[in-house]
Amino acid sequence: MWTEPLYTAAEMRRAEESYDGPTLDLMERAGTAVADVVLTRYPDAARVSVWCGTGANGGDGFVVARRLRQAGREVEIVLHGSESDAAGDAAENLRRAKELGIRFAETGRSADVLVDALFGTGFRGAPRREAADAIDEVNAIGRPIVAVDIPSGVNASTGEVGGKAVRAAHTVTFAGAKVGLLVAPGRFHAGEVEIVDIGVEPIETRHRRVTAKALGRVPARGPADNKYTAGSVLVVGGSTGFTGAPSLAAESALRAGAGIVWVCVPEPTRLVFELRLLEAMTRPCPADEDGRLTPDAVEPILAAAEKAKAVALGPGLGRSEGTRELVRTLLDRLELPVVLDADGLWALAGSLEWVFSREAPTVLTPHAGELGRLLGSESEWVDAHRLDAVSGAADDVGAVVLLKGADSLVAAPGKGVLVCDLGNPGLATAGTGDVLTGIVAAFMSKGMDGVSAASAAAAAGGIAAEIAAGRHGAQGLIARDVVAALSLAVSGRRAP
Repeated sequence: MWTEPLYTAAEMRRAEESYDGPTLDLMERAGTAVADVVLTRYPDAARVSVWCGTGANGGDGFVVARRLRQAGREVEIVLHGSESDAAGDAAENLRRAKELGIRFAETGRSADVLVDALFGTGFRGAPRREAADAIDEVNAIGRPIVAVDIPSGVNASTGEVGGKAVRAAHTVTFAGAKVGLLVAPGRFHAGEVEIVDIGVEPIETRHRRVTAKALGRVPARGPADNKYTAGSVLVVGGSTGFTGAPSLAAESALRAGAGIVWVCVPEPTRLVFELRLLEAMTRPCPADEDGRLTPDAVEPILAAAEKAKAVALGPGLGRSEGTRELVRTLLDRLELPVVLDADGLWALAGSLEWVFSREAPTVLTPHAGELGRLLGSESEWVDAHRLDAVSGAADDVGAVVLLKGADSLVAAPGKGVLVCDLGNPGLATAGTGDVLTGIVAAFMSKGMDGVSAASAAAAAGGIAAEIAAGRHGAQGLIARDVVAALSLAVSGRRAP
């Protein structure tokens, strides 16, 4: 299986309800697992402060406190709420903690490590004032924080953060990863995530996590392949001053396994591309006085597309009314899979029907700003509601949407979202989006459907970034480093 379950709060409740043993046992295992992480990660921490709510998450916290006390640590509990509000398993574990003589405190400022068990996976929206103050205090103490299941204040089902939220160094989550631990902004609060088995059987989930096994679905070159059967890609883009984007898309398509790539570019930029691209073939096309492709380029582009199996449209294309008309006509007349990116997405804004009416597969690869423009929203809204934004965009445009970011989200109309968290911060550099476009086009040219191609491309780009960071470090990574590592990533190999 190339994906793993990614749970919403409701799905995890269903999974826990199917457990046929005492739920008190689940809480005991959960709290014990968190205590073990604290002991392993922070062996020199003499004092631990466990911040607990009165619900099930707080119940886990009471177990953590008891287990740490039994391990010889000095432990205190900071209780948010009244003891009388605790019920069921949480109340029983509160009783056990008090029976062990664990001290209850008003603050944990003297602790070496804090445990966040204030709110669990059922939390939504923004915390109320007292809860927000508690979260502020936890964050302000300046000690490492270990979150129980989900950092308090993060929506486990979406990754949204409606107000204050704990910033954890580690999150210990139970039975399976939660959506909010992988999808931003929640992922930025989770720190290092550790999934522990507490005896709950997995169930089917709407959203899934993409693993490196996704690359096993990419058709590999075989002994009988030639450059055409291995995958043929046409890149349409480029303009004066913007020749790098289509070059990166073309080179990444080749490194991702396409056997042959053509690049349709404005006539005035022809020499740049011919000097820069040794393995790709350049097709000069009519351009305006500013060096942008014009609608007169449609026929030469369609002619170049006759041998291609997929088209990457948009990198460096430029922005003008002529660009919009070119994109509209190509989307209408091309009967091939199309990956639409960058200035191609700019041209699409306000005219989503151009894609909705296509019969051939289409994949859009926007970043938050580009997706916001397509949806008529601010990029800040997209950043805060990434799951809803990508799902809504896929429904609105009737195509696959790959929302780029630290978490790459892939959505198809009416389907759950696939989340890929492979990669590193080195990908936050100019040109890596163009690289991703080329990979998607290469995989679609091999016959992969849009969802599979986009998911595998996100995985390939992430793994290539890890390989490249091993060679160059993540801080100074550039897009060409990722391109250079793509063949190793797609081939399932590693190199120093």
